[in-house]
Amino acid sequence: MVGAGVLGLPFAMSQLGWVPGIAAIAVSWVVTYYSLWQMIELHEHVPGKRFDRYPELGQHAFGEKLGYWIVMPQQMLVQVGSCIVYMVTGGKSLKKCAVLLSAQIGSIPQTYFIMFFAAIQLILSQTPNFNSLKVVSLIAAIMSFCYSIVASVASVARGINHHQHVRHGIRSHSTAGIVFDMFNALGTVAFAFAGHSVVLEIQATIPSTPDEPSKKPMWRGARFAYIIVAICYFSVSITGFWAFGDLVEDDVLVSLEKPRWIIALANFMVFLHVLGSYQVFAMSVFDTLESYLILNRGLNPGLPLRVAARSLFVALTAFIGISLPFFGGLLGFFGGLAFSSTSYFIPCFMWLALKKPERWSFHWTASWISIVVGVLITILAPIGGLRTIIMSAKTYKFFS
Repeated sequence: MVGAGVLGLPFAMSQLGWVPGIAAIAVSWVVTYYSLWQMIELHEHVPGKRFDRYPELGQHAFGEKLGYWIVMPQQMLVQVGSCIVYMVTGGKSLKKCAVLLSAQIGSIPQTYFIMFFAAIQLILSQTPNFNSLKVVSLIAAIMSFCYSIVASVASVARGINHHQHVRHGIRSHSTAGIVFDMFNALGTVAFAFAGHSVVLEIQATIPSTPDEPSKKPMWRGARFAYIIVAICYFSVSITGFWAFGDLVEDDVLVSLEKPRWIIALANFMVFLHVLGSYQVFAMSVFDTLESYLILNRGLNPGLPLRVAARSLFVALTAFIGISLPFFGGLLGFFGGLAFSSTSYFIPCFMWLALKKPERWSFHWTASWISIVVGVLITILAPIGGLRTIIMSAKTYKFFS
């Protein structure tokens, strides 16, 4: 649940300011915690109706049909967007690590670091399923917690020594800049709460019986995960903004320089984390892509198809990442365009349609509040993210 988006939260704070920034993160935490509970409860809403998407391919259950047809297209957009962002994050973090350890290696353009990250993904992408990634996923989870703590502690240490020179206002000074930055910040926050799409795939792999439905262990795991999310997100966002103010980079670890070996280690942790996270998000895309080619195009399943289809996807995300390596803009754009719907309001729509709560009851009211918040982010955040990308592209030499 703790993704690389946590590193962009101080940047979002610098676009919103102290009170709106903390409020945006807090509201998002509450809303997505509630929508995650709804998603878990609805997974087995109709007893015995869990079904395989493609039984002949050995896929796991995804949920009942309403959930499948509503969530599936959006889920794919979420996962493709995550893979593009993680491609940029992996290359950017590895370059920062190289800069801190060796000036000579650090002079290599970022494009080559993204290509190196993509080359590793080409190998990892040939693993057949989620269970093959258990070790990689565990390492990624540990890394995300560790680099969040390092970012917080290092920010506090930096802030203590340089706090008198820090300005804690918002980044932009024009009305248009303030408005568009606010939109982008909302998308950045939404990107940080992007774990819902993966929850569906995780839950689908858990055995479920009428006496022991999968929602019981899922909810225990979700409660624990969201405690960790709160610790990491609030600590990183508050300390990062406090230490650097409105000059914080879109990745707070890029702003940090000392102690060099610890910051280099934290950036390498980010690299390891997104190395595994890319695969977690990409695995469902691989399944869908291969299923389409087999069922709709009549291709034969097997190793050649797997290698070709998955390599093509990795190459495509690498090309986009190399062309548009703007971490802050990508977070805002994909956070609003893709993640806000699956994390904020699609579970609420499903809850209203399936559970039919009484008007003005708690769940009716909470669902509609979440829907309003999520729809606003979906509409506004991509505008801010796209504007940030355009502004960054003005001074960027493509494939540099």
